[in-house]
Amino acid sequence: MLIASQLEPTYARTVYPCFDEPAMKATFNIRIIHDPSYVALSNMPAIDVSEMKDENGSLWTVTTFNTSLKMSTYLTAFVIGDFDYVTRTERGNEIRIWARKEAIKNGYVDYALNITGPIFSFLEDLLNVSYPLPKTDLVALPDFGAGAMENWGLMTFQESSLMYLPSDKFTSRKAMIAIIVSHELGHQACEMLRHFFFPFKWFGNLVTMSWWNDLWLNEGLASYFEYLGATFVEPRLSLDKIFYDHVVQPVLSEDNEIGVRSLSESEDKIKGSFSLMSLFDSITYNKGASITWMLSGFLTEKLFIRALTSYLKEFSFSNANQDDLWTHIQMVVDAQDEVQLPASVKHIMDSWTCQNGFPVLTLNLTTGTISQEQFFNKKNENSTDSYNNTWIIPISWMRNGSSQPLIWLDKSSNVFPEMQVSESEYDWILLNVNLTGYYRVNYDQLNLKRLARLLENDPKAIPAVSRCQLIDDAFALTQFGYMQIETALELTKYLAREDELFIWNAVLLNIVPENLEGTLKNYEVYPLLKKYLLKRMLPIYHYYAGFIRQNIDALEDDYFAQVYLEKLFATACWLGLQDCLDLSSELYAKWMDHPGYKIPFLIRRTVCCYGIAGGGEKEWNFAWQMYNHTDSTKEDKDILLSAMSCAKESWLLYRYLQYGLSDTLFSSNCTSVIILYVVTKDIGHRIAWEFVTENWPLLSERYGKELLHDVLKDMGRFVNTDVQIQELQVFYNTTLEEDERVAATLLLEFTKSENMERRELLIRVANWLQKNVDD
Repeated sequence: MLIASQLEPTYARTVYPCFDEPAMKATFNIRIIHDPSYVALSNMPAIDVSEMKDENGSLWTVTTFNTSLKMSTYLTAFVIGDFDYVTRTERGNEIRIWARKEAIKNGYVDYALNITGPIFSFLEDLLNVSYPLPKTDLVALPDFGAGAMENWGLMTFQESSLMYLPSDKFTSRKAMIAIIVSHELGHQACEMLRHFFFPFKWFGNLVTMSWWNDLWLNEGLASYFEYLGATFVEPRLSLDKIFYDHVVQPVLSEDNEIGVRSLSESEDKIKGSFSLMSLFDSITYNKGASITWMLSGFLTEKLFIRALTSYLKEFSFSNANQDDLWTHIQMVVDAQDEVQLPASVKHIMDSWTCQNGFPVLTLNLTTGTISQEQFFNKKNENSTDSYNNTWIIPISWMRNGSSQPLIWLDKSSNVFPEMQVSESEYDWILLNVNLTGYYRVNYDQLNLKRLARLLENDPKAIPAVSRCQLIDDAFALTQFGYMQIETALELTKYLAREDELFIWNAVLLNIVPENLEGTLKNYEVYPLLKKYLLKRMLPIYHYYAGFIRQNIDALEDDYFAQVYLEKLFATACWLGLQDCLDLSSELYAKWMDHPGYKIPFLIRRTVCCYGIAGGGEKEWNFAWQMYNHTDSTKEDKDILLSAMSCAKESWLLYRYLQYGLSDTLFSSNCTSVIILYVVTKDIGHRIAWEFVTENWPLLSERYGKELLHDVLKDMGRFVNTDVQIQELQVFYNTTLEEDERVAATLLLEFTKSENMERRELLIRVANWLQKNVDD
């Protein structure tokens, strides 16, 4: 038995009567009555343990905790369970990590214990703020929906966010734990900046936002500091690459939908607990962190930290809003003369936190003009470009490889004479170097040609993060109607010289989106893509294949190999690279001969899929046997569940789907997953569709309409002709209620127009590849 609390944002009121608002702070006296065989934990150390008998004469333990510091209700916490702990002391603060007894015994939380103290000290020294509690408990919970939570003095985590198996040599797991622990610690002293990875608890706990509309102050600041903390304890991680890859790039791709909210909304816009929960999203965390990164960049880290320290000291044990933070930064800026800003800190930062979306800058090299507009979907006929939004934008830039002084754009457009270029094709300009600012850049044809040529001649002249951003911006601009697809493709010609896996990952996600692999195989673009991409992938593929064959342990410090090598290998196999197919069959056969052998986890998913695809019944049956093996971990089972849908023989797929119907072979939630895996494979979509229609009464009874909705969404990718649409329509008419039919028909229409648009795009890509495939 285990009880653990999660009271953010508004659940403290369900545990004890309170005014459950972040601005109302109090001290708390907590006493827990529990079974003597369990341990009870809360925010503060226990000061008394006594016994009592209930009316039946049963004996109970009463644990009383010290009075808490002044804090918000949502940070009160308790855990009661049969756990054990490991401990160490850092600067007089006792740090204990609690987990299931066997996990403690096996050393699974030792890594977390070793980094927690140093991260605490790093943050204390950086922010010049002492941690105010006498103890800190971190608890690994077997089942926890929130990921992690920064309760003051009693942080809770999912097991996977805190446990590291000593046998696991690779840093990607360590990095994730370091980032999450760092985020939650970031919150510890600062009730104001709270949560997800290893938040700086100074933000959120010590200083708390006045109300939930400024949640980003907790989470955005904690999310920024989590990367500083993580790269402090794991110095082999590259801060700028990992921050761009994990934080900025993902949120840029989400923050352009019409209707996405701004970072700081007015209080009256956010009422009721439903909308409160929706605030815990990537806008709050990732956009908040990205804007903090930009702010620290143009202020300099020295001034930024100085301002934060002053802010934390003034508001400790109380509440603040974003204007309080701007005031403290302004005071620090006014007291020095090195950094000059074009407007007040509030004026600059409100343009980023109070407006939704972000700008795209367009640079004209001939005139030196930079203009800005809100980035949105120009291809959407309904949207009129009526935003008159302007941002006050810091622009870091380089010319011909040398960094230039920061410039500011504070109106819709401006001429910068220093940006006019000469006739020479070697005269080029790069804006937003290393993505220091939260925006995209649209270059004119002249500069893009020069940058594409530079990449082919000397890719390292452009920093790695900027190379990735250049390509990612170009594809996003293509997708949203600012640029032609051919222009974006020009930037990929140099890739044979690209050795950074995180850049390859961005390229492949744009050229071979994971959900379109089956579709792309149906078009003439596939053989051209195969020729064009493989030629460029071979150098990096062979470099990593060498390690996989000879010495995979040599990659234990290569973080991006652990995160992205799978995508590279999966694409190479999908494109039919013989060496990749052979390697998969080889490693899979080795596993069949010695079931104790572990396929390298970096490419396990790909090897299992193509090992089965390249084999027949024997290979499939082995996967089935291993799936049902008692020692298989959840992760192994997920990989095999997917891999068994890779079979190339139709009857195996059909049998797999039949197995999926059986209650005895699978838990019921696996059946729908199996159908969705099969439906996305190039030979599987037809088989899965027939299976669903044949077994609809049974499936419908078991899963309701949700399964059908998911299958239809996936089927939709393969629907191109009116005949196919009619076929689906007939099925809807016989199986769905009228209101569901209307929704399903709309989905069909939308899918059909999307497929037609995609087909036109693929024809253009094929034409471009035809001309450039031999370059």
